[in-house]
Amino acid sequence: MELTLFTYNYIQDCISASLMLTIFVDCSQEHQLQIVIGDHDGMVQLFSMKRGEVQIGFRAQANKPITRLELGGALGTVKDKIFVSSGNEVRGYTKKGKQFLGFDTNLTEEIKSMHISGSDLLVCGDYVYNHYHDCQDTNYFLSPDKINDVITLPAEKVKSLVPVLACEDRLLRVMRDSEVLYSVELPSPPSALQLFYNDGGENGDQILYGTTDGKIGLVQLGRGSAIHRWVSDGTSSPGGNRKGGVTCMDHHDMTGDGVRDLLVGRDDGTVEVYSYEDGDEAEPTLRFSTACNESITSIQGGIVGNAGYDEIIGSTYTGWVFGLTTEPMDRHMTSESGVVHISQESRQKIQKLRGEIDSLQQQVLKERDRYQAATQSQFPGISAVPFFSVNDKMTLNRSDASYLLSLEVQTAVDNVLLQSDVPIDLLDVEKNSAVVSYSTCDPESGNFLLATYRCQANTTRLEVRIRTIEGQYGTLQAYITPRLQPKCCQVRQYRIKPLSLHSRIHTFDPNRPYNVLTLKGQFTLPEIHSWVVFCLPELPERTPAGEQAEFTFVSTFLDTQLQCQYEAGEAVFRSDNISTISILKDVLTKEATRKKVRLDISCEVSEESVVHALHLLHPRLEAQLMLAKQVSLIDALREVAAHESDTSFLSPEYQNILDKADNLQTQYRKQPCHLERLYGMITDLYIDKYKFKGINVKSRVPQLLEILDNYGTLELQHLINFFQAP
Repeated sequence: MELTLFTYNYIQDCISASLMLTIFVDCSQEHQLQIVIGDHDGMVQLFSMKRGEVQIGFRAQANKPITRLELGGALGTVKDKIFVSSGNEVRGYTKKGKQFLGFDTNLTEEIKSMHISGSDLLVCGDYVYNHYHDCQDTNYFLSPDKINDVITLPAEKVKSLVPVLACEDRLLRVMRDSEVLYSVELPSPPSALQLFYNDGGENGDQILYGTTDGKIGLVQLGRGSAIHRWVSDGTSSPGGNRKGGVTCMDHHDMTGDGVRDLLVGRDDGTVEVYSYEDGDEAEPTLRFSTACNESITSIQGGIVGNAGYDEIIGSTYTGWVFGLTTEPMDRHMTSESGVVHISQESRQKIQKLRGEIDSLQQQVLKERDRYQAATQSQFPGISAVPFFSVNDKMTLNRSDASYLLSLEVQTAVDNVLLQSDVPIDLLDVEKNSAVVSYSTCDPESGNFLLATYRCQANTTRLEVRIRTIEGQYGTLQAYITPRLQPKCCQVRQYRIKPLSLHSRIHTFDPNRPYNVLTLKGQFTLPEIHSWVVFCLPELPERTPAGEQAEFTFVSTFLDTQLQCQYEAGEAVFRSDNISTISILKDVLTKEATRKKVRLDISCEVSEESVVHALHLLHPRLEAQLMLAKQVSLIDALREVAAHESDTSFLSPEYQNILDKADNLQTQYRKQPCHLERLYGMITDLYIDKYKFKGINVKSRVPQLLEILDNYGTLELQHLINFFQAP
């Protein structure tokens, strides 16, 4: 069944963070749903729609920005109490706007996520989880990694309180009091949690999770372990492009079949509706998808605008509250003999909108004249730089070993300048409409990239894909200039780490041939942890609890593994890629020297690991050489096709290239320097292998490159023989 929805903008508020909009039923009025929103200015407001106009119920002001908004009430009753977190305080309001609760949690961190279950209040900062029962501190837990969300199984069904924490280290932690009952391993860091069907399913034990790389999964939580029911792959169908990270989820019957549909909001502005065709047995089917220009911060389903028409209510980062309604846009219009008739209600809406636009235009002209007069005045005055918020994120995409840098501003962006002191590649982003221009750089002065993105009018969000080179580390800076007067810009910095293309995983494969690097010295656990954090992404800044730490990584480019085990005085690193060990050795030695810590270094090199790495590189190298060859033939084949009416005389291979020409060129454009990167990795592998033996083989690199240039006509064994030659 196809689903058609129409967009309707309700109001624009201040900047909103994640999950700061919700809907609840006003029991005094049948079918009347009201919307509650919180914003960055600390304002909480409730409104409803009446005859197409916004009716404000109440406004309340908190001292600090609202970070989370939840509905609560006694178990088994309608949730008609509004709870908001602001700083480390939780406030409660009735639907009339009367504050009945002002509770200071005394947390050392700002509340980032919150959940209400009856008289139980769960709040989380970045690392701290606290449980309060009737405002009395009951349970506490310090998480090893950042907490992104918190939820509980429905107490009405499971008859006990079962909190679940979504943590950055790719784990769901199921809690019992102040202890972790068990952990559920996930494929990616979870960013949002939601009860299945909003009630946990038949037994109340099923939870949906959304991840930072766009996956959605369903887990069933048992008494001592969990069952993964299904997980989506996180890619959209044409071209296999990665979807945006999941920011919010809800359930509501949008298709009218009596079964609640899954509503999903993403950080790239996408809103999706999925239908459950097989219940919890298989992943749901996408029924509707639309893209906004701003990231979605909250999403809910209900009837708000007109009775009888279901809609999705969402909020965006810049504060827009909008509806995607099943009500046709032309419902109030009729056409007779080619003449369109508009209803009186629609005429009044149009007149009101025109009046608002005229009023805003007059206000802008008045303020502009006032500003011009102030700048030309002889009296001394202060020109204040306007403050603007930036929502930025730089995440590693495991599928293509690239970083996605997303920048979002509350107002229109004029341009963004990217500057890097290390070599990086900028890759194409299909949704990016900005025009990019490159400036010449002087690598001698430590400047490897200067690129300017000039944005189109009303662009508030920009995405840039970046590929880094492992072993090269430094800083990427983004200079963001909005369309504001006076002209101003904000600078954001992003660290490019030495092993930037490595990603956290849960399991370590002991059956591979490993190189082992061992460091011993007078260093503490916090010191060695800070050095490892300097080298690798996706690690918590906070030192792990206990006397020993262990982390496992996979190379997103090559699929080799790295295991880090360290404690005070000793650290052991294992990898089946000798270049990874070489980078770690160089960087950790430099950090120890900077801190004046003496190290005893020993390294066990496995000859088999080099052959193993070449076997991993072989299919990638072969595929890229084939792609480059096919792309180089496209222009010539198209010229032949233009002069020949019948191309059946071409070989099947050439016919295939001609048929898939556009797809091949798109693939090649997406990975412009992929082949050079593979050449670089093989060269580094060769140099590093002999570096640990104390032999300098840089003079033989041209011979290696010659073999790689002719790799299409040679065997893998030829390359292995070259590596093993003395």
